[in-house]
Amino acid sequence: MTTVEHTASATEVLGLRLLSPLVVGSGLLTDQERNIRRLLSGGAGAVVTKTIHPGPLPGGDERLLHLPTGMINSTTYSRRGLDAWCAMLGRFAEDDLPVIASLHADSPAALADLAARVADTGCRALELGISCLNEDGGLTDSAQRVADYTGAVRRATGLPFSVKLAVGEQVGERVTAAVEAGADAITLSDTIAGLAVSADTGEVLLGRPFGYSGPGIKPLVLAAIYELRRGGLSVPVMGSGGVRSGTDVAEYLTVGADAVQVYTALHTRMHQTLAEIRRGFDTWLGARGGTLADVVGRALDGGRGEARAAADHERHGVR
Repeated sequence: MTTVEHTASATEVLGLRLLSPLVVGSGLLTDQERNIRRLLSGGAGAVVTKTIHPGPLPGGDERLLHLPTGMINSTTYSRRGLDAWCAMLGRFAEDDLPVIASLHADSPAALADLAARVADTGCRALELGISCLNEDGGLTDSAQRVADYTGAVRRATGLPFSVKLAVGEQVGERVTAAVEAGADAITLSDTIAGLAVSADTGEVLLGRPFGYSGPGIKPLVLAAIYELRRGGLSVPVMGSGGVRSGTDVAEYLTVGADAVQVYTALHTRMHQTLAEIRRGFDTWLGARGGTLADVVGRALDGGRGEARAAADHERHGVR
């Protein structure tokens, strides 16, 4: 069993004690055991798996389109079967590794069954990837849909889990629905709709809008987390979107995130980029002589400490 050191940047999310608030988000890069283990040994506080689906489709035309300001991708869920994932998660659990299993299914009942199956592996934390807009026909999310999926999983397992949502219309209502239905944390943000076209030919690249991620969404996510915290959200938040440096990590923490996911930037020099971001944040924090607790939420105008204290007694959403 590994022992987590008590460092200035250590934190706890979803019951996992992390050496760093830097978490590698779900995606193609976290679909392999070798990558997950190397990312953890290379500086990640935790890793979120590629989203596991109980009925993965055979390999299809999943593509990445790199842009100057990020990436549009047409990927959906892991093509790896559930039995293979359960065996892998069991090995991570045996080694006491901070791995968060990302899950989705085609209905709330199916997601609940999946969560229960994954819990049996010894996996200690989940993230519900219920807001992927790359499914056929896209996705129109709603507070009721979020509540249905979240509530089903809460009734099926006692494992702590985060619900991953996208910024945008009615984000406050969707976050509140997740928390009231039993979510232990919120991950914000999933990708948002993005489109790339050729000015010369008129071709819509990738064929239609797909999920956009990268630096372009960072101000949107910062604003959403800031407003949610000011509105009273007290459950842990994992900020996600456009992280490329240690300063980006610090900015997310400053507006109230408890941990910060990085993904898109890792598609360039994956392990080196992760190490640079981790080192950059540790250097930034060390230069200020404080701890993570001194940083989280310091952009907020009061009430942060009171909200956190209230969270110890009662889970609540956005007032």
